[in-house]
Amino acid sequence: MEAQEKKSKAKGNLSSTFKTGAVSLAFMIIGFQVALFVHRTTVVGIISRRDHPDTVYVYKEVPPSGGTLPSGHAQSGAAVQREPAGRSVRETRAEATAAKVYERFAGRRYENFPFDPNTVSVEDLCRLGFTEKQAQAIDNYRSKGGRFRRKEDFAKSFVVADSVYRRLEPYITIPRIDINAADSAAFDGLPGIGPYFAARMVSYRESLGGYSFPEQLMDIYNFGEERYRGLSDLIECGPSEPFALWTLPADSLSRHPYIRDRRAARSIVLFRENTPVEQWSVEAIAAAGILPDSTAAKLLRCRIAPADGG
Repeated sequence: MEAQEKKSKAKGNLSSTFKTGAVSLAFMIIGFQVALFVHRTTVVGIISRRDHPDTVYVYKEVPPSGGTLPSGHAQSGAAVQREPAGRSVRETRAEATAAKVYERFAGRRYENFPFDPNTVSVEDLCRLGFTEKQAQAIDNYRSKGGRFRRKEDFAKSFVVADSVYRRLEPYITIPRIDINAADSAAFDGLPGIGPYFAARMVSYRESLGGYSFPEQLMDIYNFGEERYRGLSDLIECGPSEPFALWTLPADSLSRHPYIRDRRAARSIVLFRENTPVEQWSVEAIAAAGILPDSTAAKLLRCRIAPADGG
């Protein structure tokens, strides 16, 4: 009985000793690996991409750019000391791999210059800092009929990071559409304007002889103020021929949208024939009762050729 008890105690002591030894050995191995890693981080640099913070890339030497890493990467450890001659094959391969990693993830050089995102070339997009793949994605969007109407539209592109947009926003220039020069296709590209209103915008311009101010678009039937507000920041009113109010015959005057009445047109001609030139004015026509005040107010904003023909 005593022998059996001694044997059990011996086994217990052996088991306890084995466990202690195993745990100690494990800690020694872990400690060695930690020490080795710490040593390596003082000899080599570590690159981590902000896009993938859980992944690190080790390189042997600080990139040849003044000892600094490209923007967007984090550096750990001091500048690297060169390895002595006679490096192992493993070290040589590791260095070659690190060089490839750095080349792939190194910061790209970029320029800042004014550009229109609707017309800028793929080459210039790359100069602005986009990868060739990103630049091609923007070009594909445009080739399929996509258009950046406002700066904010460019920011919504999935290949344009917020930081990139903040850098480029001051340089984005999107020309406004000249309502006196645009064709129906250009009008059709405006928000809230389909083929119907695009055609009406062109035909109304012809009736006016050219727009004098952008708000004249609201004269178009059912165009509405809300539709106008949705595109007012995208258009401009370029030059147009002034309305020859003081020289046109009655039949031509009657075709103008703000007159549209043969009697009013004949009255304007009579007013010209019986009033000194120096008194010719839209206000005088309105005061004579020839045109309603609302129509006269619109005509006052129009580009009108001088009464003396100068």
